[in-house]
Parts: sequence; structure tokens; C-alpha cells
Amino acid sequence: VQLVESGGGLVQPGGTLTLSCAASGRIFSFGDMGWYRQAPGKQRELVSIITAGGNTSTADSVKGRFTISRDVAKNTVFLQMHSLKPEDTAVYYCYSEFIDADWYSRKNAWGLGIQVTVSS
Repeated sequence: VQLVESGGGLVQPGGTLTLSCAASGRIFSFGDMGWYRQAPGKQRELVSIITAGGNTSTADSVKGRFTISRDVAKNTVFLQMHSLKPEDTAVYYCYSEFIDADWYSRKNAWGLGIQVTVSS
């Protein structure tokens, strides 16, 4: 299973970015999908997660500014980021739980990460 992130880059404070993560591989079904981030010198932290049923959970630090969504048909999860702040600068990682199509076992996967830099 591969998770490929896109949409990162450099943006000014107050700006907007939308991250995308497309999943591919021999997958029977998806479970939770979401985004984590890791800033330099800090631990990886949960940003937002969306369940297979569409329920979401978002970190307090980004609540009201970031919105997670998913396109089930395209096996893609999105993170819309508004009113970006310098403290949002980090590598953002896509995460997915899934049932594989070969053994029908529950697994998880991570993307390689994508850089988001908020700076003037």
C-alpha cells in the first residue's frame, strides 16, 4: 500500500494550503485516515483524523482553521488549512488504516511526508 502526499510548500502567514493523500494498493477497505505533523525538534502529533463513517477529530491547535475530508471513491484524504501560522510549519504525514485484500488483516500505512512552511 502506498500513500502519496501532495500540496505542500511555502505560504505566508494567514495563507491557505490544501494537502492531498492518495492511497493505492491491494486494499479491501479503509478505516481511519488522517494527518499527523512533526516540527523540528518535536514529536509527531495528530492533526486531524476522519473515520470510515466520516466522523472527524481535530487537534485543538488547528480547530477552526483546518478541515479534513475524504473522497471514498478515489481513496483520497484532504486537509484544508486556512489562516496558517508560522507554528504550523512542519512535515505533514498522511496515515491510513486498512484491511488488505490478500489476507484480510488490519494494517496501517504512512506516507513519506510533505513539508509545509509558513513564513513571510
